[in-house]
Amino acid sequence: MANLGLAYAWSGQVTEALHLFDQIEVRQTTGSERDRVMLCLGEGYLLAGRVEDAYRLAERHLALSRDRKERGNQAWALWLFGEIALHSHSPEVVQAETHYRQALTLAEELGMRPLVAHCHAGLGTLYTKIGRREQAHTELTAAIALYRAMVMPFWLQQTEATLAQVL
Repeated sequence: MANLGLAYAWSGQVTEALHLFDQIEVRQTTGSERDRVMLCLGEGYLLAGRVEDAYRLAERHLALSRDRKERGNQAWALWLFGEIALHSHSPEVVQAETHYRQALTLAEELGMRPLVAHCHAGLGTLYTKIGRREQAHTELTAAIALYRAMVMPFWLQQTEATLAQVL
């Protein structure tokens, strides 16, 4: 249900997404399933404008992953914190950049290429919003190359659209 809800949120069907999200009880899931559910819910709530819920889940996800020394899950939680800071009413530039960079470092160390691409895309979007065009171009170009190499057309199209704003 969490994956379907996230797909609804990404496609703009927020009401349907929230309906599914509100039915999910994270504490009833265990292990890696719980981690994925929390990440989906956090991202979905952010897309639906429920920033406080997204932040709460990101905090919980990060705390659990640190307790269990799960660096990959820590990287995803840090990325989500970057997304939350980026999509605040006024972007929290330092926080977003810090979280994306921390997630990027872990993702590169662990060979998590999709997350590496997402971090570059997040940084590029952040730099686009604040007018740092050269840095935006560098980050977005890196993300595009990774998305293209991994055949991730949904993300590739979005990132190319963001890059078009820079050019």
